[in-house]
This record gives sequence, structure tokens and C-alpha cells, in this order.
Amino acid sequence: MKKTLISLATALMFLGIGFELGRPQTGLASVIQAGTVRQVIAQRMPELDGKNLTATIVEVSYPPGGASQAHSHPCAVIAYVVEGEIESQVQGQPSAVYKAGQTFYEPPNGVHAISRNASTTKPARLLAYFLCDKPGPLAVPPPSSK
Repeated sequence: MKKTLISLATALMFLGIGFELGRPQTGLASVIQAGTVRQVIAQRMPELDGKNLTATIVEVSYPPGGASQAHSHPCAVIAYVVEGEIESQVQGQPSAVYKAGQTFYEPPNGVHAISRNASTTKPARLLAYFLCDKPGPLAVPPPSSK
């Protein structure tokens, strides 16, 4: 469990995800000497066995008007929008547009019905942090198209 928490904290730091300075229980405020630290997302993860736990960060760049086909992720995903605006919808949830600096969560095996650049004139880019407990592809076709 301790190894899992260390891996998760390290990956989140690479994503630029931190914690509010007003939350001393994280310990980050005491080690950051210059700059700011802010919590971007706190998301409870699904139960994982931890035996084959792997954290993967993927950068996704969309050109203006670019989009992905409907797909599913076998792993839990936290996305952090680095540039532009991303429209996202996991089936059964409302569609939302996320701007640079915002994050969103996708549960394992949810059908990602919409994933696209919300702009037709500017590029968009996100970092997707995958937390997986078994080997396999990070994205697969949705169940109805297998």
C-alpha cells in the first residue's frame, strides 16, 4: 500500500497536481519553498489488488476540431488539460468542456463517448494518468463494437 501511495504521489507531481497550502496534512506545503501549490483534483480510486499496479501518463494532442472515436479505458483515468479546451463525456454522465488547468476523472470500463477539442481554431492537449492493476491496452473499443 505504501509503495502504491508513493507511486501515485510521484505521478501526480509530474502532472502538476498538488495540494492546497492550507491543508498541512499533505506535507507538501512544508517542503515547497517558492511558488504555489494547489489541489487540482482528489478522486477516490476503485479497489485495486496492487499486485501489478502500473501508473502511466500519456499526452494526447488534438488539432483544431480533432476528436477520438468512442472508446473505453480498462483502468481509472485522471485527465489534466494542459492547453486549450477539451470536451469530454463518459456514457451516462453529462458532457462537459474542460479548460487548461482543469481535470476530470473517468472510471474504469466507462465508455468515453466524446473526447475532442472543443475549438475548431486552436489546438488542445491533455495529460492522461492511468492507474492500472493488470497489464493490457490503455484504450479498447466500446463493448457494443467489439
